[in-house]
Amino acid sequence: MTKIIAELCQNHNGDVNILKDMIWSAADSGATHAKIQTIFSEDLTFRERFENGITTDGVLTSIKRPYSLEHERLSKLEIGFDIHTLFIDECSAAGIIPLTTVFSRSRLESIINLGFKEIKIASYDCASFPLINDLKNKFNHIYVSTGATHDNEIETTADLLKDQNFSFLHCVTIYPTPVNKLNLNRIDYLRQFTDYAGFSDHTSPEQNGLDPDIVALWKGANVIERHFTILDPSQTKDGPVSVNPEQLKNIVEYSKMKSDELSELIKNIPDYYDMLGSKTHTLSEEELLNRDYYRGRFASKINEKTIYNWEGS
Repeated sequence: MTKIIAELCQNHNGDVNILKDMIWSAADSGATHAKIQTIFSEDLTFRERFENGITTDGVLTSIKRPYSLEHERLSKLEIGFDIHTLFIDECSAAGIIPLTTVFSRSRLESIINLGFKEIKIASYDCASFPLINDLKNKFNHIYVSTGATHDNEIETTADLLKDQNFSFLHCVTIYPTPVNKLNLNRIDYLRQFTDYAGFSDHTSPEQNGLDPDIVALWKGANVIERHFTILDPSQTKDGPVSVNPEQLKNIVEYSKMKSDELSELIKNIPDYYDMLGSKTHTLSEEELLNRDYYRGRFASKINEKTIYNWEGS
């Protein structure tokens, strides 16, 4: 069975009632998983080069993302561990599997103690090998996004997880992702490491509908992750790359189709070939800029020392 992950992210706007409604809506649409993000503003790191951004010889080398503005934004959206418990209970009542993404190693023990059975690793931590080591064999299944990650790093992570049930999810860390940069043939590359190769979609539903998901399913993806919202897309930061309940229900329906049925749908997608791209991939300048900022965006703060997820044993 194909797993369909409804990524709730911060589309709840920090409102518990919206969060509850999102869980039930995702379950009603047929998703197998509802996912939150274990993000705390106090784990945000200050890095000088992102305060104003850096341009060298006319070329952008660091994006601008001031710490104070990001800290203020996140502090209004974070949900505490008491809400994590509510999330797990509500998912159980709705018949959907609870999932979260961990962004700092210091939060992992709490996540384990809360009772999460499955966990997600964001693209920017696919190469955080100490974090990977910390969590392997502690969950029934681990989902790892592979955007903004070099192939040698993906291969190392695959080796670390070889005795663990895990999925690799292809994604492109450009928001929204243009269809000509999707490189969905990368799913074939990831399938050599695990039987569970999927797609985390950051395209614009308004511009591209659900076509990228159809093509990914046709390619054999057995996990589809999509940002999900019950609000108007304009009401949240991730709204423009999020699907609504009806669209999520359609993805579930597509996931149940046989290969020949998907092939018929592909015939009506004029740019499907552009979505396939290459099995091998070199990170674009935009992906490298995003990697530079988001990898290290959060870290553990221990004894007034910042410890990044890739540091230590």
